[in-house]
Amino acid sequence: MANTASAKKATRKIARRTAVNKARRSRVRGFVRKVEEAIASGDKSAAQEALRNAQPELMRAAGKGVMHANTASRKVSRLASRVKAL
Repeated sequence: MANTASAKKATRKIARRTAVNKARRSRVRGFVRKVEEAIASGDKSAAQEALRNAQPELMRAAGKGVMHANTASRKVSRLASRVKAL
């Protein structure tokens, strides 16, 4: 357990950041899930719209440090190629 005041504060900060990051990651997953569902249903226009909404969320997560920038770019690229293939 943390002993010093600074270590205790650090654990509080980590807990707050973890909660924020979990919420952001969950939000991104929701947007990606909507794209996946639209692709599965075969609705190209819905898939394109969902991808248009998901892309900024993925990039925002990368910008905030929730996920690596390359990971976000890779996810966008793979989703876009799947939508295009519909």
